[in-house]
Amino acid sequence: MAGGTAGPGESVTGRVLSILAVFEKSLAPRSLTEIAQETGLALSTTHRLVGELEQWGALQRDAQGRYQVGLRLWELGQHAGRQVREIARPLLQDLYSLTQETVHIAVRERTEVLYIDRVYGSRRVPQASRVGGRLPLHATAVGKVLLAYEEAWLREAVLAQPLESRTAHTHVDPQALRAELAVIRERGYALTNAEVRLGSASIAVPVFQREGGIGAALGIVTTDDNLAAIERHLPALRGIARRIEQSVGAFPLRSMRPARAAEGQVASTGRKASSSPKAADLE
Repeated sequence: MAGGTAGPGESVTGRVLSILAVFEKSLAPRSLTEIAQETGLALSTTHRLVGELEQWGALQRDAQGRYQVGLRLWELGQHAGRQVREIARPLLQDLYSLTQETVHIAVRERTEVLYIDRVYGSRRVPQASRVGGRLPLHATAVGKVLLAYEEAWLREAVLAQPLESRTAHTHVDPQALRAELAVIRERGYALTNAEVRLGSASIAVPVFQREGGIGAALGIVTTDDNLAAIERHLPALRGIARRIEQSVGAFPLRSMRPARAAEGQVASTGRKASSSPKAADLE
């Protein structure tokens, strides 16, 4: 169930967070009954907690009495990664001006790509996600770059899980993906074609941190009929990636991720990497 199921001893904070998590995958308005069903909370408990969230401004009701994310919660969320976005946005604008394509920057959050900023190009491209949205690591160019440059144990943890097939072109064979990630590390960039959304193609390069390790991925998404020429954007991508590395400086891109990811937890595996090396967001 989205947001988790209420269990014995679950804290009030956990229950509130499970309600908010209902809106994480989809911003569609939900009725009180739907929220209770998706969280596993009792209807009376859901009614009380949703009422408090509405009063604070985290949720708001529409004309049909359904709930959606409130403006106060949206405003609060804008502070997440604000410093990096303010630094990266002019550089994304530069990349757009050089390529005229849709460009974006993303980080890893568990086994998904979290998109933190994007500048839309003039070309109409099938959109698979949005700023603040998530997609599977294994199916996106930015995700494959992030996965390729992560530590080996983390790559294996991700590849050991069931890999979602978004289209008939999504690469889901673990052995083939291992070989693909090795090629990405060797050549320094990733390419995808219709793996998340039909009609789109993308290319991405790594953005490293001064203290070492992968911090983010910078990518371009275009139409699949432009795939043959997409690699011509590599010099611009790499140049802007280096400028982002230099500009971000002491503010690590990894700190934008929730603490649960920094602690080395990998979603759905039920394992922490406490005895392993420390673990380090469209197509």
